[in-house]
Amino acid sequence: MRITIFGGTGPTGVLLIHQALADGHDVVAFARTPSKLPQHERLSVIGGQLDEAEKISTAVAGSDAVISVLGPGTNAADAGRLPTGFQNIVAAMDKNGVRRLVATGTPSITDPADGSDWKVRSLVKLISVLQRHAYTALVSTGQIIRESGLDWTIVRLPFLSNGPRTAQINVRNVGQKGSLRLSRANAAAFILAQATSTTYLHKAPFISDK
Repeated sequence: MRITIFGGTGPTGVLLIHQALADGHDVVAFARTPSKLPQHERLSVIGGQLDEAEKISTAVAGSDAVISVLGPGTNAADAGRLPTGFQNIVAAMDKNGVRRLVATGTPSITDPADGSDWKVRSLVKLISVLQRHAYTALVSTGQIIRESGLDWTIVRLPFLSNGPRTAQINVRNVGQKGSLRLSRANAAAFILAQATSTTYLHKAPFISDK
């Protein structure tokens, strides 16, 4: 496949790109700082910002799927760019006829299948108070994705670690039994797998190591 990846310069994004290349995919990475990305014959890099709609469209054109591991950042300016970026990504996908979108989020993006989990609920509440701009950006992004009309999957992540990739991970809804930790290697592997799978089409699985 040809996959466009947004957010590839972060720790999880770099693992994702390496895994996609190892699996034989062609990758187009859209990045604010292209110098942070590796060099590879099947990796094309487009430098740009999330408000540059034409550059985003160029990055998306000709791809079979789009993967975003973008996060909102911790300050108001960075957080505010995330919903704008997703509006531009969705518009670019519509323009270029690309249907498959896999995006990461957190349990701040709720799902109708979720149950009650006091640990997750407390964490989301804490983030909504201490990192209000990030929380608002994530909620807005989830809404943009759900209303996009695309073939989307939102992969919701807990706390990330630098642990190893394991044979299995726990894929569940909030409220079902599981931990609140996930290795970036496991995250990258699961996220990439969704580009070629429809198992979680129009769903928002919450994943962890155990």
